[in-house]
Amino acid sequence: MHQYIEWPFFSKVEFIDAISKYNNLSTLGPNHISWSYLKTIIKNDKYIINFVNIANSCIDLSHWPSHFKKSISIIIPKLNKFSYNTLKTFQPIVLLNTVGKLIKEAISNRIQVLWNTLDTNIFLFLLSIFLDFIFLFFWISFSFSF
Repeated sequence: MHQYIEWPFFSKVEFIDAISKYNNLSTLGPNHISWSYLKTIIKNDKYIINFVNIANSCIDLSHWPSHFKKSISIIIPKLNKFSYNTLKTFQPIVLLNTVGKLIKEAISNRIQVLWNTLDTNIFLFLLSIFLDFIFLFFWISFSFSF
């Protein structure tokens, strides 16, 4: 049986912190919303609460909407290359949905804070469980190999 940990609701402050890390000049993703536009509308309490509600609903429902999963891949030639005959001379980039990326950033920040507050003893306990699992996996794998 799975044991679930209670995930506290996101706050407006977490979203303001998350969005501050993004450059206004970034290329638009598949939803065609720029970071500068998102930063402008998120200043209004009436709009930021909608983003917070969407993020909280994603967590509550354990669902990541399909439009957040859409991306655009772009291949850019690297500068100052003698020849462009090989794949090494190109740089792929992936453009993601801006709103989805903002929510992912808020989730990532939350997980980072939780990770940083973990007690060393808890970390060592989790590490020992992980190592026991790896040992058991290899023991079973080699026991049944012919």
